[in-house]
Amino acid sequence: MSYASKFVMAIVCALFLSVAAYADDTPIAVDQLPAAVKTFVAQKFPAQKILFAEKDSGFFEKTKYEVRLDDGTKIELFKDGTWNKVENKQKGVPASFIPKGIADYVKANYATTPVIKVDKERYGYDVELANDLELKFNEQFQLVGMDD
Repeated sequence: MSYASKFVMAIVCALFLSVAAYADDTPIAVDQLPAAVKTFVAQKFPAQKILFAEKDSGFFEKTKYEVRLDDGTKIELFKDGTWNKVENKQKGVPASFIPKGIADYVKANYATTPVIKVDKERYGYDVELANDLELKFNEQFQLVGMDD
């Protein structure tokens, strides 16, 4: 291996390690959460308590906050309080987080199967059911894909 190749390899490794170190989930105290995040949780989950909070300072993405509630719900939000992902594998996702078009589809086709995760994606929504079926919906809430 030539000197130039070794030098390029060293730079690539250094960049990779610095990106990996920066993109980090850091536990934070609940009182360190942005006010909008705390307000969102208080309004949408008034009976629940935040047990744990993390700040994810992604290198290529906006900073996200993840909170875990005492009923098993995990919520991923941005600083302004908009949610990105809601998950509860024990009880299912509250109906208030499931857009009506998606809820109607799930009710018509999987009435007895709870939704355990709703994830906003660039193309629309990724919805996981308790039977491990993953449904993909576009922004108009039309089914565009399915994985099992």
